[in-house]
Amino acid sequence: MIQTAPAIRFRFGLTPLEMVGPWGREHPVVHWFGLTDGWYCIDLDGHEVLRYSERTVQELRKDSDGGQQHPYVDYYVARLWEDLIALVSEAMEPVPPDLVNVAADTSPDWTWLDTLEADAALTWHSAGYLYTGYLRIAPHVRCWRTVVDGDDCVTVAWEHRADPEGVVDFAGPQTGRATTPTSEFLAAAAELDRALLAAMDQRISELEESGPVPGVELDVEQLRREHRDRATWLQRARDHEPGTDWDAVRIGVRTLLASGTAAQD
Repeated sequence: MIQTAPAIRFRFGLTPLEMVGPWGREHPVVHWFGLTDGWYCIDLDGHEVLRYSERTVQELRKDSDGGQQHPYVDYYVARLWEDLIALVSEAMEPVPPDLVNVAADTSPDWTWLDTLEADAALTWHSAGYLYTGYLRIAPHVRCWRTVVDGDDCVTVAWEHRADPEGVVDFAGPQTGRATTPTSEFLAAAAELDRALLAAMDQRISELEESGPVPGVELDVEQLRREHRDRATWLQRARDHEPGTDWDAVRIGVRTLLASGTAAQD
C-alpha cells in the first residue's frame, strides 16, 4: 500500500530543555508557555510556509552560539497551537457561496464603520486569520471552509510581505493557497495538539525529577494543572459553534466594501 504525505501538517521542534531560559529578570519564573520555546512551520501541499530563505537564515543566525540551526521561524510553539485552536473554534463554519471571494481576500479594501453589521463582518473575517503579528514581517495566513455538493474542504492561503529593510524573506512562493478536506485539516490540528502535549508532558516530568534551578521560581504542581487544562482546549474548540449571523455579515461586507471604494474616489 502506497502512503502519501498529508496535504497539510504543522511541524515543530522544541529547544532543548537545558537551553530554555526563565521569564523575568527580577523574579525569573518557568511557566508552561515559555517551556514551548522552539521553531515551527506549516507543510502545505508541498510547500513549507514560514520557512526562511537561506540568505535570511544566515543573516538572522550569524551571531548564534552554535545552537540548533534550522530554516524556520523561532517562537513559542504554544503560540501556533493556541492560534490554530482559535481557527478550529471560530473559522470552521462553512462560508456561504456568495461570501467565498471575500473570505479568500487577505486584505479587503474596506474602512471602519461603527455599525453592528460592520462589526459582524469584521469579526467573521478576522476569525479566519492565523495570527502571526508577533513575527518580524509577519506573513498573512488565513483559512476558510466551504461545503459544495458534499465536498467539505478547508482552503489555506498565505502571502509573505516584503521586508522594507531587506533582511527577512521566505523560501518558496510568496503567495499561494491549497485546499484540503476538512477532515484532514482537523486531523492536522489534532496531531499538533497530541505531539505538543506529549512533548510538554515529558518536559514537566523532567522538571519534576530535577527540581528548580537556584533562583528560579518553578511550581511543577501548577504546571501540571495548566497542562491538564490545556489538554481540553482542542475538544472545547471543536465543540464550539460560533453561530455567525450571515445576514448581518452580508450587510456589513457590502457597507464596508462600499465605504472603502468611496474613500478612494
